[in-house]
Amino acid sequence: MDKNTIIGFVLIALVLIGYSWYTKPSDEQLAAQRQQDSIAAVKLEEAKKRAEAQAQQAATANTQPTTLVQDSAMATAKAENIVLKNEKLALTLSTKGGTVNKVVIKDFKDKDGKKDVTLFDEKDQKLSYLLAAKSVNINSSDLNFAASNKSDSTVTLTAIVNGGGKVVFDYTLGKDYYLHFSLHTEGMAGMFAPDYNRLSINWEDRCRQQERGYMFENRYSTLTYHYKEGGTDYFNETSNYTDEPQDDEEEAIDWIAFKNQFFSAVMIAKTDFGTDGRFTSICDEKGSKYLKTYEAKTKTTFDPSGKQPTELEFYYGPNDFRLLQSVQEQSTFGKDLELQKLIYLGWPIVRLINRWFTIYVFDWLTALGIPMGIVIILITLLLKVITYPMVKKSYMSSAKMRVLKPKLDAATKQYDKPEDQMQKQQAMMQMYSQYGVSPLSGCLPMLIQMPIWIAMFNFVPNAIQLRGQSFLWIDDLSTYDPIIEWGTNIWLIGDHLSLTCILFCIGNLAYSWMTMRQQKDQMVGQQAEQMKMMQWMMMLMPLMFFFMFNDYSAGLNFYYFISLFFSAAIMWALRKTTNDEKLLAKLEARKAEMKANPKKMSGMAKRLAELQKQAEELQKQKQQNWKQ
Repeated sequence: MDKNTIIGFVLIALVLIGYSWYTKPSDEQLAAQRQQDSIAAVKLEEAKKRAEAQAQQAATANTQPTTLVQDSAMATAKAENIVLKNEKLALTLSTKGGTVNKVVIKDFKDKDGKKDVTLFDEKDQKLSYLLAAKSVNINSSDLNFAASNKSDSTVTLTAIVNGGGKVVFDYTLGKDYYLHFSLHTEGMAGMFAPDYNRLSINWEDRCRQQERGYMFENRYSTLTYHYKEGGTDYFNETSNYTDEPQDDEEEAIDWIAFKNQFFSAVMIAKTDFGTDGRFTSICDEKGSKYLKTYEAKTKTTFDPSGKQPTELEFYYGPNDFRLLQSVQEQSTFGKDLELQKLIYLGWPIVRLINRWFTIYVFDWLTALGIPMGIVIILITLLLKVITYPMVKKSYMSSAKMRVLKPKLDAATKQYDKPEDQMQKQQAMMQMYSQYGVSPLSGCLPMLIQMPIWIAMFNFVPNAIQLRGQSFLWIDDLSTYDPIIEWGTNIWLIGDHLSLTCILFCIGNLAYSWMTMRQQKDQMVGQQAEQMKMMQWMMMLMPLMFFFMFNDYSAGLNFYYFISLFFSAAIMWALRKTTNDEKLLAKLEARKAEMKANPKKMSGMAKRLAELQKQAEELQKQKQQNWKQ
């Protein structure tokens, strides 16, 4: 490895660090978020007071009521809970409001190790359907429903209103995480205006903290929506949005997801949700046991005659790429829902690596029943095998520069003065071109590996298969592995020390030290001075990584630690198997061959020679101008 290789590593590190800091809010942003939260809380409190005042006024006024009235028997009926369940899911519906008010996902332990994960309950989630009739407003949350056609997977809920009209909800639970819902009215067509055809939906949810690490889980939790014509969009995970309109008012959306790191609640429309949706996503404070407060206000089609029901589907389940791909087969809407896009796999080139390589290899290895820690090791080893030709090319470029160092020293020893540095560089470039050596050839292969680093950076935190999986001392590969924790938050560090993060940083420090030792034999003149500055950067980088990765999952830190271990082993093996004398003899033979036949000069060597020639001509021109 040479200076350019190190620059490649530094660029990789800077990209990773920059990405992390870009997605991490500044102190000013956090202060602004808290201010927004306070303002939002005040506005919410004022809105509640206004609503209460309006309700009291409506209750005491002798005018036409603004909400739909049920007959007294049904209006005073006691709320009943109805449970739909299968092997994967248990949904609790209330006859008051007629919507799902609790979701329990089976076969997954919660963050406290208890059986099953409660995605939300009646305290966290509210869903209401609103219809604006000519003289009354119909809000499903105000209605009491009677249940019929009950089974483990189906139920019909009917609300009878004064005048004999009916509001009917039909629910059908699929074989795993999919729920089908339809809404229609009976005998109420005359209550609506002739052109009325939109149903309003208000959906609120406080997203529970399901994992140990608040900061890390919050970074992968966001309100996401899918455009009807394809593609998804989502809110920045670290910012607050209050009553935010859709970004593209000309493109309708067909599903909305309240997502946390490993589980999601998704609402899907048979037609679409229109183009006038408004969304809210507010970060909750650490320690509140919640990540974010979500709200979606949107509309979908409605047929007042009751002939064509309004149909929705819900997905309550894990963010598993393959599962999300397959579950849409249960949909009756005939759409390409692209639910798997709930899982962010990175930028386009990074997404391709994860989509068509990492996921397939990961699926193959996990299907063998191998422990997840071993899976990470095997994936790392496979990636090292694939990138070995590039690593070897980078190393050989460094080795060529190392064996040429004595000749470079001899060729440039007369250029020791600061004003002679240009001549020294020209002499070095000339010698490189003579031997067919490119000082840049070691940098490019390392940069090519950068997408792989970033691909794993995006893949591992989204792999739900790592959740709850132990390996060696690690209790859960999907979150940090603390060796010590404390109650208060320390700036840049947090409230714990992660052992795998410490090992990764120590490994990074050792690997940097090893590579810098190899550089001593190949640096010439000013390069050696530049290397001293580079050494400080390489030594400070592990410290920067510690502040960046202490909150990250043990699985990701373990991958980087193992990757560094294999990299060090490869570099050591290449150094031991490289014969400097034979390599120098090959370079001398290459020099003689190119001297005898310049056409065999490589493209890079030709460019170096041309640059050298241009530099010499420019220097001569300057000298002539100076003499004149």
